[in-house]
Amino acid sequence: METKYKTLAEFLDHYKDEATCQKYFEALRFRDGDYCPHCGHTHINRFNDGKRFRCASCKQDFTIKTKTVFGESKIPLRKWFIAIYLLTTNKKGISSINLSKQVGVTQKTAWFMDMRIRRAMRQGKKQLFGNVELDETFVGGKEKNKHFNKRTKGVQGRSNLIKTPVIGLLQRGGDMRASVVDEVSTRAIEKHIITNVQLGSQLYSDDYIGYSQIHKLYPHKSVAHGRGQYAIKGGIHTNSIESFWAGFKRGHYGTYHVMSRKHLQRYVDEFVFRFNNRLTSLSDVFENMIIKSATGGTLPYKKLTK
Repeated sequence: METKYKTLAEFLDHYKDEATCQKYFEALRFRDGDYCPHCGHTHINRFNDGKRFRCASCKQDFTIKTKTVFGESKIPLRKWFIAIYLLTTNKKGISSINLSKQVGVTQKTAWFMDMRIRRAMRQGKKQLFGNVELDETFVGGKEKNKHFNKRTKGVQGRSNLIKTPVIGLLQRGGDMRASVVDEVSTRAIEKHIITNVQLGSQLYSDDYIGYSQIHKLYPHKSVAHGRGQYAIKGGIHTNSIESFWAGFKRGHYGTYHVMSRKHLQRYVDEFVFRFNNRLTSLSDVFENMIIKSATGGTLPYKKLTK
């Protein structure tokens, strides 16, 4: 698409009404030709109202939102577009309360919109290659901040009894991959690496014991954080991925405050998406999100809350 903008004002000027948003979304959804979302048939008929379609094969009616991230919601596309813009441009994210005020919906609706948009932010499956940094973090409250009677014993450090581990891989100069896992055992770490990193890549990590067997699969070098070692001559460090975790934690504590274990992967996907598109123009990021929204599938409210 030819649209280019650099500010929120320019964005709102371009997507000035519902008809403009409808036309834009339809052009992107059917960019490879018309099709029915129910059966895939390529001959569809348009109703005169410009909002509904009917498949010439299965005869089912549908709208431009059917089987997309937007689902059959009654929320105008323009409000969806504004929510996508805000979520993709705020480095620390945007809370559902703040989003509800800026978009003009209830907090409950804003939370639902947030979660659906994060579905479209899901990470790709393309493997990383080259110099790849490996590190993990834990998401959850600190025991020292709890009342003494509510603390769980023996859970400091890398415990996953009350915290949720997240394993991350960062290709230097490239993309990030991060996944919520049940544990950070050697086996779980190796599985995550094999899935996300091409063989022959050079891995860098700290001296956590869970990384001790990586050298059998990939070239591997590490720094000993426990001894105050953070960088060794030759580019041996994990500073880049630790910088990502720092931004993730600032968004966690400063914006979202609580990330439940159930929805944590969606929050992780959000931060990874913004990081991987950090050098992409705002208009290109938005277009990419609209395309992903068209193919992301519907996320029912009941599935989110059950």
